[in-house]
Amino acid sequence: MEVTGKIKLINETQTFGASGFRKREMVVTTNEQYPQMLMIEFVQDKCDLLNSYQVGQDVKVSINLRGREWINPEGVAKYFNSIQGWRIEAAQPEGAGAPPVAPLDNLEKVSDVSSDEPDDLPF
Repeated sequence: MEVTGKIKLINETQTFGASGFRKREMVVTTNEQYPQMLMIEFVQDKCDLLNSYQVGQDVKVSINLRGREWINPEGVAKYFNSIQGWRIEAAQPEGAGAPPVAPLDNLEKVSDVSSDEPDDLPF
């Protein structure tokens, strides 16, 4: 899955436990009628992907949705979701990837069109 939008926040990398688990969070504001502020986490070696990006930059982030179950001390199951990023790239401005359109004045004009010719198109 992919999320596109503008970077609102990039947190510093956090390290947890004796194993040195690393996590870095960012918030992306989507570009839609009702913008969403989505927190996306990058873990372990993916934390370094955010080093070359800054707040205000338009990006496209490849993500995976993750879900977990946790049983609380009372024995009740609780469920948690997270959005985990695994790739990020600068977003292309709208229309930047479209091929250029030829100007109409470069088209050849046809003058000898006759309505007597049969229409052999199948539709």
